[in-house]
Amino acid sequence: MTWNPEDEPTRQLVQCLRDSLSGHDVTAMKNAEILLRSARQSPDIDKYLAYIFSSTQPPPPVASMDPTHYFQARAAAAVMLKNDIKTSYKTIPDSSKSYIRSIILVGLQDPSSQMRGYAGNVITEVVRQGGIMGWPQVLSDLITLVSNTDGNVTPHAQEGSMNALLKICEDSKKALDRDYQGQRPLSFLFPKLLEFTASPLPKVRADTLASINLFIPDKPEAVLTNLDALLQQLFQLANDSSEDVRQHVCRSFVHIADIAPQKIVPHMAGLVDYMVTQQRNVDNADLALDAAEFWLCVGEDGKLRDSLGPFLPTIVPVLLESMVYSEDDILRLEGENEDAELDDREQDIKPTFASSKSARLTANANGDNNTASINGGAVSSATLFDDGDLSDGEIDEFDDDDSSGDPEEQWNLRKCSAAALDVLASVFHEPVFQATLPYLITNLNHTEWQNREAAVLALGAIADGCMQVVEPHLPMLTPFLITLLRDPEPVVRQITCWSLGRYSGWASHLDPLGKQQFFEPVMDGILQRMLDNNKRVQEAAASAFANLEEKANIQLKDYCAVIVHQFVECFAKYKDRNMFILYDCVQTLAEHVGPALAREDLVNILMPALIQRWNKVSDQSREMFPLLECLSYVATALGPLFARYAPGIFTRSINIIQRNLQEIHLANENPGLELPDKDFLVTSLDLLSAIIQALDSPNSAQLVINTPQFFQLLALCMKDPNNDVRQSAYALLGDCAIYVFDQLRPCLPDILEILVSQLEVSQDIVDAEETGYSVINNACWSVGEISMRHQEGMQPYVERLLQKIATILFNEKVPESLNENAAIALGRLGLGSSQHLAVHLAQIAPPFLRAIKNVMWTDEKGHALTGFMRIILANPPAMEQSLLEFFSEMAKANRSLVTGPGEDQKDFRETFQQVLVIYKRMIPDFDGFLHNLPREEQAKFRELYGA
Repeated sequence: MTWNPEDEPTRQLVQCLRDSLSGHDVTAMKNAEILLRSARQSPDIDKYLAYIFSSTQPPPPVASMDPTHYFQARAAAAVMLKNDIKTSYKTIPDSSKSYIRSIILVGLQDPSSQMRGYAGNVITEVVRQGGIMGWPQVLSDLITLVSNTDGNVTPHAQEGSMNALLKICEDSKKALDRDYQGQRPLSFLFPKLLEFTASPLPKVRADTLASINLFIPDKPEAVLTNLDALLQQLFQLANDSSEDVRQHVCRSFVHIADIAPQKIVPHMAGLVDYMVTQQRNVDNADLALDAAEFWLCVGEDGKLRDSLGPFLPTIVPVLLESMVYSEDDILRLEGENEDAELDDREQDIKPTFASSKSARLTANANGDNNTASINGGAVSSATLFDDGDLSDGEIDEFDDDDSSGDPEEQWNLRKCSAAALDVLASVFHEPVFQATLPYLITNLNHTEWQNREAAVLALGAIADGCMQVVEPHLPMLTPFLITLLRDPEPVVRQITCWSLGRYSGWASHLDPLGKQQFFEPVMDGILQRMLDNNKRVQEAAASAFANLEEKANIQLKDYCAVIVHQFVECFAKYKDRNMFILYDCVQTLAEHVGPALAREDLVNILMPALIQRWNKVSDQSREMFPLLECLSYVATALGPLFARYAPGIFTRSINIIQRNLQEIHLANENPGLELPDKDFLVTSLDLLSAIIQALDSPNSAQLVINTPQFFQLLALCMKDPNNDVRQSAYALLGDCAIYVFDQLRPCLPDILEILVSQLEVSQDIVDAEETGYSVINNACWSVGEISMRHQEGMQPYVERLLQKIATILFNEKVPESLNENAAIALGRLGLGSSQHLAVHLAQIAPPFLRAIKNVMWTDEKGHALTGFMRIILANPPAMEQSLLEFFSEMAKANRSLVTGPGEDQKDFRETFQQVLVIYKRMIPDFDGFLHNLPREEQAKFRELYGA
């Protein structure tokens, strides 16, 4: 379209854009910001920005401007234009959009690669905001430029156009494979991309392959129909002179191996040689890493892994070579020594996310514990140009944060190679060990620390997959590894901790003499390194010890005193970062040795250290998450011995919940405020659950009485929109029903109304999958616990509860554990509401019996069946179709449940005898009826019940 800018606005805007980047003249920069904000009010602002950016020479109004200053103005115009399109595309006048589309492609021909990158960013943003059909000719225009069919397009323009296509593919990948009136843009684009892989320009070939690699994992039709042609092109490009191209070739092979392994198998010999060659490229770590990813992909694929077997002697050595630290890493790491006394920087402390309380299963489990593992000048005008997702070619002029990520935390060639060795060991076992053994013999005692370190890493990497073949060597290797725990290089001590942790399961299950000879020195050595003067070694040792705790389990009960003393010293020594993994060590010990910790001497050592930290950490600190979780496990392990510490911890947890609920309320009313992290609620609720369970009922009741707002806050948490919060809230509700029911009773009308309203498998629950179902699981469990103790008070809710529970039981798509908990809840509801449920017995009996037969024979199942039998007694004829199935299940009951002396067992036994009496009267040939049961079940039935 035709549009001519006016001279004076052009001059002013160019000057403002240039001044906005004038870091040396603050006044000019601030004035420019004010003027630019004013300029935004002009309906033609985006036309001016596009015009200035696309003009390679200063236009007449600023013809005398210094070229460098004009370049800066163009860059600022491009960024500002992109941001306008990103944030305000719908309000930009159509005339401006048309002008931008008509002129912006000119920027792809700019001699400056940076300007070509800016042009690609603007083009991509227009497509992203307006959709593919909002600028349908852009793909063909870009393809024409890349193709250079008439020979008039410069190489720069070809490269710029291909890079713009790459960015469109990145940002609009799904849109390109969408159907538009029977046509898919990708079907047109992908064959063109295949053609461009033969471009004489390395940059075009590399960007083309990068574009292709975006689509392969999703397996669109355009890829699948061109897969053979793509493979042929990849073979042609395999020895390309450009390392960037070869890097993308490696990625392509990895993607194809993932989606179409059958295409890879015939070429495995050649691919092994190729990937080995690329991985040995010591000058290009990124290329080597992409090649190493191939072994991970193939090793994890059941259809491909066997084809790697013959090549292990070739593959394993290159993996081992790649596990040695590079020269740059060596220089960086050799500067690290004693730093235990230095405070951590805030950015060094890893975010920690709480694991919400697992859904209450029929065994009333508390959930799993995951052990941590080793990892081995802003200015005001930034608001005009700030872009949270800068694209290639775009420079953030205002980023003054020069801190980079920790290299030890980043995925790299060394880690990828170790992971690949781990995977191959788990698949091939002894052949991998045999290929690794010569390297271990040569390097475990090497004079260069980096070789020793890599050998220990290799030994740890093969631990899980080669345990049986390594075991005979462990009596020799273990003492040697223990000596490496005192290696002068921290990195060697660090990796030795990790490797010993992986073999600790072997040592922990030896006979008493073997434990004394190997396990105790391993345990002691790792514990000593937990007090290392290097923070990374501390972290590795703590992580390794948590691993040892998992594998040794109850075997550690005899060593609690030694372990606890060492943990307490760590609490005194550690800075904030390593405190997180120390909490994990404490809670893992509590989880696995349980009551063995409940000794006065141990409590008097451990709890003061935890309380000291508890008093130091603020309510708003993210460290509160692992600390609350740790205290939950400790409370469970200590039981009544936790009582003296419970009041203060209980009260503070209530205060944390109350504060966070208030902050959530304020944030909901003021959208500008940030919502607090839901983990404050989750971990606090879980700790309250653990305390109530751990203490005897009178002590738990006293805690609740002393916090009168307790049940009000619990009700609010039950209504929280977050699934994890509700899941923990319902777990706490069930525990309250068990341990402090008298205090809960007055609040039940409000709480049951909330519970009934939420006991529903809605679409939101289905979409949330595991977390959503876990909420309903815990809600069902709490219904059952309340029903047992509030039998006379459930009548107002029974019809609604039955409707909700029956919906779950009849839903075959819900998880089995949810069906089981629903069946238990229904049975327990029958304890006091049998008359109300009896009229529905014929309908509910089949799904109830189908679910209950999968439940282990626990007290919960006994309660549920007792309630179900009371429903039967209220309507015996309704069981006509299900009676035999019911008797079959009763024949499988535990003898202790039938003959035990407790009140529950007596109730179960007497109720079933009443059922038998009724059916013996109703069924003329009752003995013949029982003959329909399998022979073994008949015998067991008669033995248990005297029938």
